[in-house]
Amino acid sequence: MNKARGPVWHRKQKEKGILPKGLRGVDKEATWCKSKADHWVYGHGSFCMTTHDIPFVGCFQWMRNCGNEAKRFWSETGFLRGILENVCMDSKADDQDLYREFQKQRQMQLVTYPNSRNNKTEQRREMIRTMKRKTYKRLYRERSQTVEPMQGLIKDLFDLDVCWMRGDDNNRWLFAAMGIAVQVAQLKAAKEGRSTWDIQREVVGV
Repeated sequence: MNKARGPVWHRKQKEKGILPKGLRGVDKEATWCKSKADHWVYGHGSFCMTTHDIPFVGCFQWMRNCGNEAKRFWSETGFLRGILENVCMDSKADDQDLYREFQKQRQMQLVTYPNSRNNKTEQRREMIRTMKRKTYKRLYRERSQTVEPMQGLIKDLFDLDVCWMRGDDNNRWLFAAMGIAVQVAQLKAAKEGRSTWDIQREVVGV
């Protein structure tokens, strides 16, 4: 989540379309969302995909702050059918239907962190048993060393704690440009046999 530029628009007032007098420069298209780490944030979301073996940004794009990450994950991985065997996402992807459709339509194994208390059906219990296998537990741990730090790296490179611009369309193309800049810099670093993390100089020169 990335804080919106300017003041926040109170959630209840935004839902009713009430813009208080004197509230100037507010990003009217930003949305509210809550996370365990950051609590409530008024702003824009960013969606990031990264490879596990060698940290490369697959995409870094704008999404609504209140958007459904699991649905976005599904839509962004369709072109990878036949290329990847496993795809990983945090507990937001803990969905039996999503798990089944990845297997059925894309022949991919979804790796996520399941809620073990939600085990009322045999299909659900089988999913939980699969996620507890050593192979998939290892893959899920790798995610914390690649995906999450990469999201943080991009935010640090572009000082993205607060959005540069207001509005969905402005941030959509800006976030996409950031992702492309990082991809170009990482490709150059990889060709030169350097770390794909240490790319600040290349990004500045893009």
